Amino acid sequence: MMMSDRARLIDLRRVVPALGIAQIISWGSLFYAIGVLGAAMRDELETNDVILFGSFTCGLFASGIVSPWIGRRIDARGGRTVLAAGSLIGALACLTLALSRGPVSLLAGWILAGIASAACLYDPAFATLHRIAGASYRRAVTALTLFGGFASTVFWPLSQFLLDSVGWRATFGVYAALHALVCFPLHALLIPRDGASLTAPIAQPQVSAVAPAGAAFVWLASAFAVATFISSALSAHLIGLLTSSGLAPRDAVLIGSLIGPMQVAGRVMEFAFARHVRALFVGTLAFALLAVSLLMLSQVRGVWIVALGFALLYGWSNGVMTIVRGTVPAELFGSRGYGSLLGRLAQPQFIAKAIAPLALTLVFIVDASRNVSLWTLVACAVLALFAYRRAVSVRPAVASTSSQ
Repeated sequence: MMMSDRARLIDLRRVVPALGIAQIISWGSLFYAIGVLGAAMRDELETNDVILFGSFTCGLFASGIVSPWIGRRIDARGGRTVLAAGSLIGALACLTLALSRGPVSLLAGWILAGIASAACLYDPAFATLHRIAGASYRRAVTALTLFGGFASTVFWPLSQFLLDSVGWRATFGVYAALHALVCFPLHALLIPRDGASLTAPIAQPQVSAVAPAGAAFVWLASAFAVATFISSALSAHLIGLLTSSGLAPRDAVLIGSLIGPMQVAGRVMEFAFARHVRALFVGTLAFALLAVSLLMLSQVRGVWIVALGFALLYGWSNGVMTIVRGTVPAELFGSRGYGSLLGRLAQPQFIAKAIAPLALTLVFIVDASRNVSLWTLVACAVLALFAYRRAVSVRPAVASTSSQ
């Protein structure tokens, strides 16, 4: 017997916060913690930044390698087992890092963290929601990203507090416990078994067999990968770019601190006002604002208000881009094999995220003024917008058919 609409709504309201809490812990421990704990790890292990962040980069490459397989697994079995396993691997990764004694164990810990990331961060969560949320999928994705947007807000100060109180090893021990005692039960107990749907089936577009799906996929994957490259590069180098553009260090830090709240604000606006706007249009707006924001960054030249405009537009774009990653592929390609599709799209994004900080550092070597670097980022943003619009223009023809 089909459950009532009220029961379905209540169940989804349990699942999304459960996934959201797990996202905060997973992002905070597996991705953001190194920004606070990295220096202490490097000093105690008597290593250097190349080995430390090189190991972290290897973990991101590992995420890219396994993400397509994880997507296929979710298509075949649902997300419950994958997400729960990701939490256990995350606990093992944090424990390995807590006990690391040198480069080999450090590398092993970050590779495990990369595998855990591919199994329990946004993409597998999106694929899981796609199987269970029905017509509420887009709003569920937006709600989930609202939780994830607070990961750095929570875990940067938490990591600093724990580092000062108990040291970096015990901090990773605490994070291992959070994965095992909080994330694992949330995934294992509150995600429906084998992807069983909480909502009524809805009409889903199915891709035509003769449509140019390959071209659309390549363009969309390229657009997302370039956008991820920009985001990763700016995460590592934004403060330096702002100061080299003439801002005082204190002002540069203040501008950078505004980006996180604007990401959340963009997601709130999408949740509140964009439900009747097609995801494809929201994607165009996000990519266009990304290009405009970087053009503003290239023109800061010590003018605080221009830097503020960059932060507002870039934060909004970056926040909504996460939602676009989870919703646009469904409009372009339909729902069949959605987990595998998201996994394949995630692969070049993980690789771009891994190489971006180093790539921009290499550009800095021949660009002391940072002007070439800034215009390179502008060109990348324009390229991402072009690739996205090409994906939309050559998208497969879809026919709406009722789910069976």
